[in-house]
Amino acid sequence: MDALYAVVVGFLFAIGVYLILQRPLVKLLLGIAVLGNAANLMIFVSSGARRLPPPLIPDGEKVVTTPIADPIAQALILTAIVIGFGVLAFAVVLVHRVHQTSQIDGFDELTEGVGTE
Repeated sequence: MDALYAVVVGFLFAIGVYLILQRPLVKLLLGIAVLGNAANLMIFVSSGARRLPPPLIPDGEKVVTTPIADPIAQALILTAIVIGFGVLAFAVVLVHRVHQTSQIDGFDELTEGVGTE
């Protein structure tokens, strides 16, 4: 099953990079979103995708004796989701503003005339 997860993560990274390298700005935004989801899935898979109890210490004990879910990976993924959403929201507003002011939807039109002074 880990090989399947590795293939899915690689496929998502490939799709994300392909979309980021495209010229339309909307594809750039989609590529950022797919790349963020691929990174989250990679962290999730690397922590071990198993069904384990939560990391709670029972009353009267000082250490956990049974296998538990990894709380670090869960915290990293939750943080990455929130930061990724914030970056994507900012990028959507930025692309919308660029399109609103200049009626341009691609990098080729944005870079025309830049550096020709």
